[in-house]
Amino acid sequence: MLMALGMFVFETRSVPYQQLQRRTEWRHPSQSRVGERPAYQFVGVGSDTITLSGTLYPEFTGGRSNLDQIRDMADKGKAWPLVEGSGRQYGLFVVTGIDETSSAMFRDGAPAKIEFSMTLEHVDDQAGAAAMGDITLYSQAVLQGAYA
Repeated sequence: MLMALGMFVFETRSVPYQQLQRRTEWRHPSQSRVGERPAYQFVGVGSDTITLSGTLYPEFTGGRSNLDQIRDMADKGKAWPLVEGSGRQYGLFVVTGIDETSSAMFRDGAPAKIEFSMTLEHVDDQAGAAAMGDITLYSQAVLQGAYA
């Protein structure tokens, strides 16, 4: 297992990302001053964004249906715990975007290659807990074959 977002597991059979990029920001608004450099004040943490990207080869890895599972999770507007395979816990994240490019099409129009990039945003863990996705319902759907 590379990582899990809620009950969705990123692994070779599903969506094996090849790159994880993380950007963390802190807020320091400035105030202009006459004859001086601007004054800055720390007002708190800013956004924490994780971008996962990679290439899927549906004959060997996951494909469009796996990306659609993540889209279904994003459609709910809920926050999901993000946990690395090593056990590192990142906190609660929402899916804010998925880019998908299909190429090398088979005769039936199915892609042999899918390049993807998805953006996850960290939400306030306490406030996000109230909006957390229902892992129980998702796992029941998986067991019933809704995401097979």
